[in-house]
Amino acid sequence: MQDRAGKLAAEMQAVNEQLLLTGTLSSLSLQLYGWYIQHGVARNEKDEIAVKEFFESRLPSPSSASKGFYENLFLYQCYSWFAFIGQDFLSYYRYTHRWVELFEKEPVMIPIETAHYIKGMHNLLGAHFDLLNYPKFVETLARFEQFFHSDAVQENDNNRIQTFVYLHIAKINQHFINGSFSEGLSLVPYIENKLKEYEIYLDRHRILIFYYKFASLYFGSGDYENTIKYLSKIINWKMDLRTDLQCYSRLLHLIAHYELGNDNLLEYLIKSVYRFMAKMENLSLVEEEIFRFLKNSFQLSPSELKPEFSKLLERLKTYEKNRFETRAFVYLDIISWLESKVREVPVQNIIQEKFRERNGMLV
Repeated sequence: MQDRAGKLAAEMQAVNEQLLLTGTLSSLSLQLYGWYIQHGVARNEKDEIAVKEFFESRLPSPSSASKGFYENLFLYQCYSWFAFIGQDFLSYYRYTHRWVELFEKEPVMIPIETAHYIKGMHNLLGAHFDLLNYPKFVETLARFEQFFHSDAVQENDNNRIQTFVYLHIAKINQHFINGSFSEGLSLVPYIENKLKEYEIYLDRHRILIFYYKFASLYFGSGDYENTIKYLSKIINWKMDLRTDLQCYSRLLHLIAHYELGNDNLLEYLIKSVYRFMAKMENLSLVEEEIFRFLKNSFQLSPSELKPEFSKLLERLKTYEKNRFETRAFVYLDIISWLESKVREVPVQNIIQEKFRERNGMLV
C-alpha cells in the first residue's frame, strides 16, 4: 500500500505538471495572437526585441513535463505566432506544418479539436502564400475545401463559419499569387452576402481583413473607384485593431486617388496619411520613399514622370530583402505597381508574368 501511494503521488505530480504546461502554452499562444491583433508584425528592431523578450520570458523550460498532443499543439501555435510576427516565414511554415501534421498523425483528434485543426490549415495556407509556394498552396487549399464539406464542419455552426472565412481568404490569396485579380472579383458579392449573414458571429478584425482584400482585388484589376469604396470602410471604422492594416489602407487609398488623377485631394491626403503613420510610429523606409516621390511628382510633367518611376523602382528594390520592409510588399505589391507604370501595362499583367516565370511557364 505504501508503494502504491507513492506511485499515485508521482502520477498526480506528472499530471499537474502537464496541466500547468498546457495552460501556460495555451495562454502564451493567445497573448501572442493578441499582440499581433493590436500591433501587426514587428516593424523594427525595437518591436523585434520587445516581442522576443515577451515570448522567451513566458516560454516554459524544455525540461518541463513530457509533451503530449495538447502540449505540442500549443507549443507549435506559440512558435508559429512568434515566427509570423517576426516575419520569419520559413519558421512560420515549419511550425504551421508541424501543427497540421500533429492532427494527421492522430486523426481521431480532428473531430475533437476541430477548431484548432481549422486554424492550423488556415495558417499553413498563409505560410505557403507568404513563401509564394503555389503548388503546395493549391494542394493544401484543395484539402481544406474538401474538409469544408465534411460532417465535422457542416454540422457545427462555429466550424462552418470559421472554415468559410479561412477558405475564402485563401481563395482570394490565390488570385493575388497568380495575378488573376479581375477573375477574383466574382468572389466579392458572394462573400459580402455571407459576411452579412454571419455578422453576429464574426469579429471586426475578420471583416476588416476582407475589406482590405476586396480593395486589393479591385486595385489589381484597375477599378480604383471600388478600391476607394472598400478602403474607406476601413478608414472610417473607428477601432484600435491592426494599426498596420489601418496604415496600409490609407496608403493604398492615397495611391488609388493618385491613379484617378484626383490632384485636388492628393496634397491633403499625403499630409493626412503621413501624420497618421508618423503618429503610429509606423513609417518604414519604403513608405518614406513613396511619400517623397508623391510629394515631388506634383511638379513633374508627364514626360518627366516615367523616369522618376524608374528611379523609385530601383530604390525600392534595394529594400526587398530587408526583413523589416517586407510588410510593405506583402500588403501592397508596390514593386509590381511601379513596373506597371514604367512599362505602361496593367499591374495584374506584371504579376501574371512573374507568376509564370516563378512556376516555369511560358511567358
